[in-house]
Amino acid sequence: MKVVLFCGGLGMRLREYSEAIPKPMVPIGPRPVLWYLMKYYAHFGHTEFILCLGHQGTVIKDYFLGYNETVSNDFVLAEGGREIRLLSSDIDDWKITFVDTGANASVGERLAAVRSFVEGEEVFLANYSDGLSDLPLEEHVADFVSTDAIASFVAVRSTQSFHVARIAEDGAVQSIRPVSDSGLWINGGFFVFRPRIFEYLRRGEDLVLQPFERLIEARALRAHRYGGFWMAMDTFKDKQALDELFDRGEAPWELWKQTPSAAF
Repeated sequence: MKVVLFCGGLGMRLREYSEAIPKPMVPIGPRPVLWYLMKYYAHFGHTEFILCLGHQGTVIKDYFLGYNETVSNDFVLAEGGREIRLLSSDIDDWKITFVDTGANASVGERLAAVRSFVEGEEVFLANYSDGLSDLPLEEHVADFVSTDAIASFVAVRSTQSFHVARIAEDGAVQSIRPVSDSGLWINGGFFVFRPRIFEYLRRGEDLVLQPFERLIEARALRAHRYGGFWMAMDTFKDKQALDELFDRGEAPWELWKQTPSAAF
């Protein structure tokens, strides 16, 4: 399946990086978060990517045009450095389409801009490109294709440290608890679509608000609940948490290091 990745946002809550690089290029260890997400999809055999570029899109183009395989692969150096023999490879079988979808476009507009690249597909995947998970992707896809739904998203528990309050009419607080304990499910940004999704998009709209409301009215939107690891890199604190997991060798999203690849 083709994978549409929304890479054009400003990432304003990551100001430490957003002025220099787009949010999906913020690094975790040796590679940007976008690379880990692409590696995740490739693990399940989905290696054809469509990147919806916007803010600092040239940074993403330059990264892949000058891609250095030795950063994340073992290799043999011989003949005084004149020969480099890779012992493994990351992106040999990847096909990446780079599409400028506008510096200030909404996610819905970015998706509409790449319509021609997914027409003819029975199903395609999409992602915000700023969150990582150990979601068993094949389960989400199987759940979706067994229905007539047009769109599905992974519903997850929030990892943010906010508190949800229940408040009476007179302003008295009746209860307060961490959002993670509130029973609320949020959109985790891992999408599965049928091409009919484009019938529900309108110019100037975001993806999740008005289009998804129309899908709800048509009973064509599903959510796949997942209680495992999921974390979005929205703030510098989130980046620190992801860095700590990576540095400890406990990165749950690196499924390719834990189980055999679906491609084989």
